[in-house]
Amino acid sequence: MMAGRGTKWGVAGGPARHVPVMLSEVVAAIAPKNGGIYVDATFGAGGYTRAFLDAATCTVLALDRDPQATRAGAALAQAYPGRLILREGCYSELGAHVAAAGLAGVDGVAFDIGVSSMQLESAERGFSFLKDGPLDMRMGTTGPTAADVVNGLPAADLARIFRVLGEEKRAKVVARAIVEEREIRPITRTADLARIVSRAVAGRAGQRIHPATRTFQALRIYVNGELEELAFGLYAAEAVLGEGGRLAVVAFHSLEDRIVKRFIALASGRGETVSRHLPEKTTATAVTFKALFRGAKTPTPDEIAANPRARSARLRAAIRTAAPARPAALDALGLPALPLPQFERGLLQ
Repeated sequence: MMAGRGTKWGVAGGPARHVPVMLSEVVAAIAPKNGGIYVDATFGAGGYTRAFLDAATCTVLALDRDPQATRAGAALAQAYPGRLILREGCYSELGAHVAAAGLAGVDGVAFDIGVSSMQLESAERGFSFLKDGPLDMRMGTTGPTAADVVNGLPAADLARIFRVLGEEKRAKVVARAIVEEREIRPITRTADLARIVSRAVAGRAGQRIHPATRTFQALRIYVNGELEELAFGLYAAEAVLGEGGRLAVVAFHSLEDRIVKRFIALASGRGETVSRHLPEKTTATAVTFKALFRGAKTPTPDEIAANPRARSARLRAAIRTAAPARPAALDALGLPALPLPQFERGLLQ
């Protein structure tokens, strides 16, 4: 994940160097052991992977949907010969990657949700409003880009995406401004979108975050189907983890953290409601996970001071029981309904 270096607009979308967030806490939650098999479902720059490999003589399967990340990880694989397996792919397809690697009885799965420092630093990837580049935002290399979304969806759909995924209070104003601009010419550059949004939101002097932060965040989550990807990934982890295996998830966005919270609650037999808009649900299925600790852990004050980007991180963890894995049920996790979802995969039956 991204680590902040002070900028006019704080750390959101700004320059960064890679610092694994809550590293010691994640390693403690996964508790690597000699001979164990672990999955780093969000490899990035390999911070968690390296820590697992250093903690025990174990094997790590590292996944990343970004081919640049897996190519950059080749040197790390050479440093741990025979112990690191790098694969390009989404963590929603975790089960298929575990099978293809010939692994069985996975002992731990770790997730670090969101965009990486390397992606933000690369202008041509189109993630940052502070770096002009093509309006892309794809973590992989396939599917619609952010430019396709802002130039193709009607104003009402754009407004819902910005409001739900970015929690942008002026979502309708931003959407109208985008539609008006694209009627003159297509919006294809990050700098152009940032200018349009900034002008529409008209940020107040002294505002802590850049006016375009929420819009860029919403587009990135939507383009990459991040909430659906997370939901499928959690169920995939449940399917591959053996009894006593551990799940650790670091989330930075409230929507993501609520999905993880509800997943663990339902898996541990608690039918808590995470939204007042959702009906109370209880499950009669067997308990598949037990929470490793109550609630979520947060970074220490020292870590936040050294890495301001960590301030919103939440770590939740659980231990797998012997009960059979549940079928994927995205509705149970309270995913928001979004227009024309780009992520439509029946990955788990």
